[in-house]
Amino acid sequence: MKALLLDQHETLSASIQDIDTSQLPSGAVTVDVHWSTLNYKDALAITGKGKIIRQFPMIPGIDFAGVVHHSEDPRFHVGQHVLLTGWGVGETHWGGLAEQARVSGDWLTPLPQALTARQAMIIGTAGFTAMLCVMALEQGGVTPESGDIAVTGASGGVGSTAITLLSQLGYSVVAISSKSDNHDYLLSLGAKAVLPASDFNQPSRPLEKQRWAGVIDTVGGKILATLLAQVNYNGTVAACGMASDGQLPTTVMPFILRNVRLQGVASVTASASERPAIWQRLQTLLPDSFYQQTANEITLDQVIEYANKLINNQVTGRTVVKVR
Repeated sequence: MKALLLDQHETLSASIQDIDTSQLPSGAVTVDVHWSTLNYKDALAITGKGKIIRQFPMIPGIDFAGVVHHSEDPRFHVGQHVLLTGWGVGETHWGGLAEQARVSGDWLTPLPQALTARQAMIIGTAGFTAMLCVMALEQGGVTPESGDIAVTGASGGVGSTAITLLSQLGYSVVAISSKSDNHDYLLSLGAKAVLPASDFNQPSRPLEKQRWAGVIDTVGGKILATLLAQVNYNGTVAACGMASDGQLPTTVMPFILRNVRLQGVASVTASASERPAIWQRLQTLLPDSFYQQTANEITLDQVIEYANKLINNQVTGRTVVKVR
């Protein structure tokens, strides 16, 4: 099978290789992978910019969609269309940037009937995470009538999907992006306004003028600290990324004096029993236009090149990989 293999001796190497399927790791279900994705975490692993992978060799790719080739799990049958996001695949277990993957059946989700495998991967981990963030705002009591919602990292996969989902649900969305040339793209997804990330990337006061009913944040650091200081009383912030900084230079004041809720969102090990319902919401809410607007399609041979582009902030939306 053809695969992107990462190995490390003195330095990290990434190359497309032909690998015997007998080398696949243990797992009850073998899947013929048709589509995968290139996420920021994948790009960190492939370029060596982040310590994502600690055991080599490794096939990256935290998402994939395809058809069951062999199954020892009664829940899945040969020929069934399935998808996978998260569960450490592509980090601790060989992942989706290969023509086959062998995994635990516990990690697989049947492909929703209304989605193609390609559409499922345009959504991928990024879209799944975005849906969890929207649900965190809902659980925090934030409604469309509550006020504006800020979305950081708006041009990325999570941000783009979050804007679309929020807009479809009737929320007023303000996109925050470091890419000055993406205004039209973000407005087309449903944002009512686009603000530069530089406006929020300076040290802030512990409390600032109340501005946001809720926030979906993918970047962390000073931007998250500034937004926390601007959240309305009883507002909710869903934090799911740290593309800018893992540190959070803030105080307890927003939480104590304004009753602000900071909700962490982790999609990797989201409950297997809950995943089908989340995918059902995604397939229902996302319009057909979303898949055309946000998708960049590449081949497996282009993944290394695009990993470097993604790290250098040169990619907008979602990058879907046609594996076969």
